[in-house]
Amino acid sequence: MYRLEEPLYFYLLLAIPVVVLVYFTSFWLKKRRQKAFANTHLFSKLSPDTSVFKSTIKMISIIISIAFISIALVNPKMGVKLKTIKREGVDVVFALDVSKSMLTEDIAPNRLEKAKQIITKIIDKLGSDRVGIIVYAGNSYPLLPITTDLAAAKMFLQNANPDMVSSQGTAINEAINRALTFYDNKDQTNKYLVILSDGEDHESNTNTLAKKAADSGIKIFTIGIGTEKGKPIPMRINGIFNGYKKDQKGDVVISKRHTDVLKTIAKEGNGSYIDGNITDTSVDFMENIIVNAQKHKFETKQFSDYKDQFQWFIALALFFLILDSFMMEKKTEWLKQIDLFNESK
Repeated sequence: MYRLEEPLYFYLLLAIPVVVLVYFTSFWLKKRRQKAFANTHLFSKLSPDTSVFKSTIKMISIIISIAFISIALVNPKMGVKLKTIKREGVDVVFALDVSKSMLTEDIAPNRLEKAKQIITKIIDKLGSDRVGIIVYAGNSYPLLPITTDLAAAKMFLQNANPDMVSSQGTAINEAINRALTFYDNKDQTNKYLVILSDGEDHESNTNTLAKKAADSGIKIFTIGIGTEKGKPIPMRINGIFNGYKKDQKGDVVISKRHTDVLKTIAKEGNGSYIDGNITDTSVDFMENIIVNAQKHKFETKQFSDYKDQFQWFIALALFFLILDSFMMEKKTEWLKQIDLFNESK
């Protein structure tokens, strides 16, 4: 395995054709001046030790030096071995409600963005724990499988929106049902499902599934987003406000937080309900739960111990630069005997 630290420096290789162009232009101008001074036969008599071969070698040395300096600045690194890193942690899966009701703005800037903020801050508190993300509305969708890459989790989270789920509505049972098969480590004893929602639920078997999850070792924590008073659901087309959502009678729909629903799910899931309207309260609560949980050991394999290799290319570049500085443009005695470029004729 290898890694290039600063590939931008490969642009220095563009200097090579410039050097070649300068060399041949200089060579052509020199020959032109020589012809103006004397004919070729006479000039070879006046300057018998001038060597085209050595000047060519000097130009090639400079080109090779530029190439090696460019590679040295790029700093290629080699991974010398594959390490198995032992880690301890718990599995935390976030189920994020992305139904249209989560766009309600009774919590600034809206319920969905508030939920994302809470998840991001909880992830920042995690150590070597693993995290996964499920989004749901009328059905559920695995946004991110369980992973130790917390940076990737936050990146995927930012893209979560109602358009990701084809079927609208709110079916918390879909999120729980997917979570039952989402955890990929059967030996993990501490598995947490954190549901962030306003509590609207259009299904009747959610509590039964929550109890089933608890029986399988999954603790369910619910974080309620929104107010009991509620507000209308804004509708937007290409980001432009287009009125509020209405029911079949033409009345504006008021979306409220259903705290009792979320509390019941948490109780059946052997967990707790948290008010998510105050970000720090819900984050601190989940941090305390995860920190005090019994950690499970698992292994992560990855390439490591990358070592810098730039010094080899610096050494080669210096060698060719020194070679260029010590090489004169006069013929060497033994090269005169070889006459590689037929310079004596």
